[in-house]
Amino acid sequence: MRKRSFFGLSKPCFQYELATDAADGSVTIPTPDTVTLYIKQELKRTSCDLKVGTAVKTGQRLVLNDGDTICAISSVTGTISRIEPFLADFGRSWTAVTVKTDGKDTADAEFAEASQTPSLETLNRYLSACPGEPDIAPLMDERNPVHTIVIYAGNADLLIDTSLHVFKQNAEAVNAGIEVLRKATGIEDIVIVVPEESVQNYSGHLDARIEPVSSEYPFAQPLMVLYHLTGRLPDEKGMASMGIYLIRAEAVAAIGQAFSSGVLPVDKMVTVIDKQGGKHLARARVGTPVGNLLGAFGISVNDQDKIIFGGPMTGNAIYSEALPVGPDTDAILVQDKTVIPLYSDYPCINCGDCVRICPANVPVNLLVRFLEAGQYAEGADLYDLYSCIECGLCSYVCVSRIPIYQYIKLAKYELARITSAEEMNEQ
Repeated sequence: MRKRSFFGLSKPCFQYELATDAADGSVTIPTPDTVTLYIKQELKRTSCDLKVGTAVKTGQRLVLNDGDTICAISSVTGTISRIEPFLADFGRSWTAVTVKTDGKDTADAEFAEASQTPSLETLNRYLSACPGEPDIAPLMDERNPVHTIVIYAGNADLLIDTSLHVFKQNAEAVNAGIEVLRKATGIEDIVIVVPEESVQNYSGHLDARIEPVSSEYPFAQPLMVLYHLTGRLPDEKGMASMGIYLIRAEAVAAIGQAFSSGVLPVDKMVTVIDKQGGKHLARARVGTPVGNLLGAFGISVNDQDKIIFGGPMTGNAIYSEALPVGPDTDAILVQDKTVIPLYSDYPCINCGDCVRICPANVPVNLLVRFLEAGQYAEGADLYDLYSCIECGLCSYVCVSRIPIYQYIKLAKYELARITSAEEMNEQ
């Protein structure tokens, strides 16, 4: 997986997992006694129609107030036992809804009727909180019309088998999802991006153009995929300004499965990576506690060990095994405390390793100085913040152990929040 010159003169080289490497089998995790679902909206107790004690069905939309577009999809049949605020990454305020299961599955019938006629409104209402968590809003933005849909069939980070496994095992569902997207959007140009060594496995079997990308990290990162296809990176307005919509293969498979069966999918495929680097595939209900998946594979978590949602390069650490699997959780990585790389507040020594390894040629050593000081706008204007593809290689090679990747993610989030607030004030 990792190659480095003995003399330290070459860049580290990582290879993505390929379709031929992805495991074929998965372990089904039993439905837990309770699931926790996130509605990505702040809980305001003075005006909330969703109540504790409400009975819910599998596949039912859960919204805080009637008429809301932001929702969660219940992955079980049972009764709501708790509704409480949840503080997510970057201080975002969400709502955590806990459902106590009653041991049986009763499918909600609302989607079955809506699935008869594919439309963007139906996709946005029901599928945005399903496995793969597709963001349908850009397809509905008339100010920035989309002309190409790009389906990403690989995994953005290392060690993860999830997306390729779903793509490999659910070709019919992916084809059905492509057909639904064509009907709902009217867009004919649909591209499927796969690692170049895997092209022969899919060419001619799917109703879309196959585009190979390098299997060397980070060329399959979403922003690198865009650069490969268009020769440029998006600005602060994001992908919408380029007329391209990026969606994960798992989300397309979920769309195809939903419209073919009339039932919303509620199972999430997750790659579980143990302390020795061993990989296990698990299928679990969305909302299942992380500890249930770890326990199924005999993975123990001790004091000062680290649990990460995602891969080793761009994953986010979580603080409890009780946190749930989300519709966008592709991997759970457990690191032993003895191998965890520690961050520090040691100053940059100007070694230049981050600049040499950056695939986007960002002057990282200069950019990070502004980001450390909270001068995000200046960093974006002077040192190409938006050219960063968020691969994490700069943090990996940093001699001073500066959390550069986290600084960049925070800066982009804060600038997006400021821009959004300014746009709302102008309306």
